[in-house]
Amino acid sequence: MRIKCLLIASLLAAVLIDSASAQDKKKTADFISAMKQARIIELNFVWDRNSPLLGLNPPFSIGLHTSHAQTKGIIPGGIAFAADMMFFSGQHGSPNVDALGHISDNMKLFGGADAAASEGATGLLTLGIEAYPKERFVNRAVLLDVARFKNVDALAPGQEITAEDLEATAKAEGVDIKPGDSVIIRTGYGKYFEADRAKYTGPRPGPGESAARWLAGKKIFLVGDDQMSFEVVSDKGTVFPCHRILIADNGIYIVENLNLEELSRALADQKVYEFVLVLNPPRIRGATGAAANAFAILP
Repeated sequence: MRIKCLLIASLLAAVLIDSASAQDKKKTADFISAMKQARIIELNFVWDRNSPLLGLNPPFSIGLHTSHAQTKGIIPGGIAFAADMMFFSGQHGSPNVDALGHISDNMKLFGGADAAASEGATGLLTLGIEAYPKERFVNRAVLLDVARFKNVDALAPGQEITAEDLEATAKAEGVDIKPGDSVIIRTGYGKYFEADRAKYTGPRPGPGESAARWLAGKKIFLVGDDQMSFEVVSDKGTVFPCHRILIADNGIYIVENLNLEELSRALADQKVYEFVLVLNPPRIRGATGAAANAFAILP
């Protein structure tokens, strides 16, 4: 009798395991199917040696270190290869994300670390881009389409986006910004990244100090927009208050040079301004930032 009971229990356990396994497989299959049916919108521009670059940052260059012509015949079987060499900065890329160690406030990094003691010849010793949390590679995001809210293709050069502008845009879109969100702001200036690079690098619209404080008060994870310095730059220049407030004082990542035109149209069509943002900078120890591959996932 005891043996019979044990056999029945074993069979029942096997059935339950098979059932659980089948449920897991179905759940996985449904998830993959949903992802394959989702709409993917790329948020990148193509970066090259002629891409617009902030004058404060080092230059970018790329060249072939080794060519197919040079490697022909080195490996039996007809294969040849090419290999490039790049001079690349953490502030290069379209988009690029600033590490939290990129900016200090009165020589203090976010969290209070001494900025001078936190850097060395090989890069940042703390808060480099390798500290970007993997849990945020995929994140809830909100687009605050300020240009569309103001009914213009692009904001004017040097036009400041205020806290009131962000509040009004969010209200008009019906979006709720939650702690930990990624907030993306569209100025419309991304259209000039390739079409008019002189204009793109000149005075540009963007968030001002009040907007930065408003964003920090929301306790968000990341903020980005579609121009090269994130914050407003007038013809008199800027002292980068948004970078100081957001990065150094509040530990909020900043993303620049996002391509938001297709996303703007898609979200306006469906009248829903939240989406899944996928943004994943490489793990480069000590880097002050990095180019990132970014895209939006929509139903």
